[in-house]
Amino acid sequence: MKTACVILAAGLGKRMNSAVPKVLHNVAGIPMIQSVVNTALRLRPDKVIVVAGQHIDLIRKSLAAKGVVFALQKEAKGTGHALLCARPALGNLKGLVVVMNGDTPLLDPDTIKRFINLHKKNKNDISVISFIAKNPGSYGRVVRDKSGKGLSIIEDKDADQVQKKIHEVNSGVYVINSDAMSILKDIRENSLKGEYYLTDIVALAYQKGLKTSAYCIGSEEEFMGVNTREELYKASYLMKKNIIDKWTGKGVNFLDAGSVFIHPDAHIGRGTTVYPNVYIEGHTEIGRDSTIYPNVRILNSRIGNKVTIKDSTVIEDSDIKDRASVGPFAHIRPGSEIGSEARIGNFVELKKAIVGSGTKASHLSYLGDTKIGRGANIGAGTITCNYDGKKKHVTIIEDGVFVGSDSQLVAPVRVGKGAYIGAGSTVTKDIPPGALAISRVEQRNILKWARRKSAVSSQKSEARKGKGKKKV
Repeated sequence: MKTACVILAAGLGKRMNSAVPKVLHNVAGIPMIQSVVNTALRLRPDKVIVVAGQHIDLIRKSLAAKGVVFALQKEAKGTGHALLCARPALGNLKGLVVVMNGDTPLLDPDTIKRFINLHKKNKNDISVISFIAKNPGSYGRVVRDKSGKGLSIIEDKDADQVQKKIHEVNSGVYVINSDAMSILKDIRENSLKGEYYLTDIVALAYQKGLKTSAYCIGSEEEFMGVNTREELYKASYLMKKNIIDKWTGKGVNFLDAGSVFIHPDAHIGRGTTVYPNVYIEGHTEIGRDSTIYPNVRILNSRIGNKVTIKDSTVIEDSDIKDRASVGPFAHIRPGSEIGSEARIGNFVELKKAIVGSGTKASHLSYLGDTKIGRGANIGAGTITCNYDGKKKHVTIIEDGVFVGSDSQLVAPVRVGKGAYIGAGSTVTKDIPPGALAISRVEQRNILKWARRKSAVSSQKSEARKGKGKKKV
């Protein structure tokens, strides 16, 4: 049986008080619509359809998922009309249509899978997930008959005083057999709102003798809709907590979980320790038994096993191999690779640099557009001068090279295997393997210079005093 997921995302979200469409506001680092799409994709459907309104182009550009089909709801006429707009995109699908809302970023795929299985097991035509709300508020109430079967869903604005006291409410998640989708055309416009409510299909199905059920599963937090800034912050907090709990359960150590941010797409290996105020963002992968010290930010990078990332280090779009050490106060810019057991120390900046295994750059260096072999030593204050004002050029430093402190390598230049560069040198030409390069001015010692300087200074001081005396 084929399955399509339809995500309703045409709401303007006026209560967010923002020019950004509601579903594009970030929850734990990603747009909430992306979270819902990710949930849908984990169901492995044959189609994912997003129904959007006037912001459809912006939503399409913002979604990082291939194969998502978009359907336009030209006018905001409610959720029933929105699902009707998705019908052309469904084509001749024979199977199940799973409906979700784009502003519910905390949906658990396992809950949806369980729900679909219940729908199939009971051979329903239409099913809906309900849950028990502590404060039903603006949720639609699930009204059942004496047998306990789903009878109707009454929106809060239309509920009477008895119905408002019902705590079983609508989640907004449905499964509809494709053969039952024709019931959408029977939904009537709500006189108070001028909209077509999708919730009305439950009562319509009951009246037409279709088999319907409301399954009270999942938690209230899971089905939380985001309509205000306050709800946005709450959803971010809950997702952050869920992510931390997941990795804690898989053997990751957090010294202060409340101060750590872990992106939903990040992965952390067992035995890794994460100190306070760490930000692990994007598609970052961290291996086993690594240590991430305080105030570190890692974005879209791969960190190997038993790696140490020391305090206040930034790593972006780079690859750090096993047992390497980086920081403190290092900046690893995009396109860099640090080999196994390499050491990148304090105030070292790499940009599109390849550093070989066992190589050390321990202090105060800039290495840009550089390829460094294995077992090299880069002295403090070394700079690869990669930019000539128009183009970037590459510096190649081969295995076992020793670069003395305060050296400048003006690219393009190659330093041969096992070569040495004397401290304070400016290298503008290739250095053969095993050679010593020195390019500093020859030292001169001027004897008794300090004494003469002191005498001259004293004479000038006395002269100034003389000029300052008044004539009598």
